[in-house]
Amino acid sequence: MRLISRLTLVTGGGSGIGRAVSQRLASEGASVVVADISEDSANETVGRLQSDLKGQSHMAAAVDVSSKESVKKLLTRIQTRYFQPPSVCVNSAGITQDDFLLNMEEEKFDRVIQVNLKGSFLVTQAVAQALVACGSPKGSIITLGSIVGKVGNLGQANYAASKAGVEGLTRTAAKELSRFGIRCNCVLPGFITTPMTDEVPEKVLVKMKSLVPLGRMGDPAEVADVCAFLASDDSRYITGTSIEVTGGLFMG
Repeated sequence: MRLISRLTLVTGGGSGIGRAVSQRLASEGASVVVADISEDSANETVGRLQSDLKGQSHMAAAVDVSSKESVKKLLTRIQTRYFQPPSVCVNSAGITQDDFLLNMEEEKFDRVIQVNLKGSFLVTQAVAQALVACGSPKGSIITLGSIVGKVGNLGQANYAASKAGVEGLTRTAAKELSRFGIRCNCVLPGFITTPMTDEVPEKVLVKMKSLVPLGRMGDPAEVADVCAFLASDDSRYITGTSIEVTGGLFMG
């Protein structure tokens, strides 16, 4: 129960890692705002959240993280309901639109950058501005990167670029926002079982697992565990860092 009385925001909370993060933060006592491009998916997640504690209240909201206006409306809606901004934010919204570099259309590149990188910037900026404006003594902003942002991956020039950018954004935000008590960190998942991997052929999954020293795909809950740690005061002296959750993939 490390997050009792904390208001938290999870973007991309309608499925996959975002849903697992929302469930874990709620289990730690937080009130969770689940934001997703699909409000139906966000509502489905909220329906699965623990709300056993007095004062614990969850909310679903639709947001397009690539739109500044949409993000601004989300923060206004949150503060209207809870009378405060979220002190914990997890940027989990992300998409893939894969193709080989020689064939990739400009629109595919732009869309992935807009959601994954620009979206993380817009949400981070909006939450940080709200926390500074209200004089909050602390905050934790966690952004989901990817091990692909460090090592690259076939057919994912756009995705790898967006996730590499997320790490640079996080380190810069950590340096600028530390004087306001706001910590910023990245979590870098490896091969995690999510709706994104449901479309991957079985022979490819077998090959992927063979590359992981622990010999298996990760579970979204294992990423959520790290996010909960970074959200809590247990990580109060950690900022500007990236934590890999990869089963040892590409270690060293």
